[in-house]
Amino acid sequence: MRSRNIAPEVAKFIESSYSNRAGTLAYKLFIPSRYQGQPLPLVVMLHGCTQSPDDFAAGTRMNFFAEEQTCLVVYPAQPREANQAKCWNWFRAADQQRGKGVPSLIAGITRQIMRDYSVDPKRIYVGGLSAGAAAAAVMGTTYSDLYAAIGVHSGLACGVATDLPSAIIAMRQGGDPDGRIDGAPSVPTIVFHGDRDITVHPNNGDRIVEQSIRTTTTHKKVHRGQVPDGHAFTHTIHTDASGREIFEHWNIHGAGHAWSGGSPAGSYTDPRGPDATREMLRFFLAHSLP
Repeated sequence: MRSRNIAPEVAKFIESSYSNRAGTLAYKLFIPSRYQGQPLPLVVMLHGCTQSPDDFAAGTRMNFFAEEQTCLVVYPAQPREANQAKCWNWFRAADQQRGKGVPSLIAGITRQIMRDYSVDPKRIYVGGLSAGAAAAAVMGTTYSDLYAAIGVHSGLACGVATDLPSAIIAMRQGGDPDGRIDGAPSVPTIVFHGDRDITVHPNNGDRIVEQSIRTTTTHKKVHRGQVPDGHAFTHTIHTDASGREIFEHWNIHGAGHAWSGGSPAGSYTDPRGPDATREMLRFFLAHSLP
């Protein structure tokens, strides 16, 4: 019997795998109890270093929110053979290209689920934490025709590193604001970052937004709030000329390198909020491909 922390008992959480020339990835798929063959949104969730699909599902509680909203959720698993700490290799040039490496595997998993289940092709999303968030940014850049929105929690922008040494510099100092901008996410993006994060510098959250809006004219709205008995935060919303919200940045004051509002049932979580899972899913479901 699976842990009640991972998924609602009434729903399914099943294992499968996908293979192509780049390799093989196992994954866990959440199927909500109300799925009866109707087209559903699909959320791809990319775990952080040392984590597993079960751990990430328990910490984010995404399956429980997906049960409420009737969404499919898939959690690809990075094997130790690919990275000793099970980090996604977001920093390697070979893993930042469409049709190659990890992007081809994650996109392949997405398309395999589209074949095996009824998925709304205009409502597919990808989010992640830390290395998984950086990988989500890569997916938004390389497969903007597949994903309608991305979520980057404590991560880095695509293109700020091309090898391990440059990745370490970006993590410690933040991506170079004068560096290349062709890696900017080309899809609506929601960013979460704690301003006390000593693993991935908070400047990286700013960097993702800076890259994104350089090619888009936006109107900025800033809201400041406080979670009862939790963290204060600054929530910045960028809207386009039509008034559509296309970028959000949650700067969480006093938070470190952990999923905001997550459950202690999983690793790298901070239950003091705000609730990144709820806000990320809200943002996702408000967007669809043209």
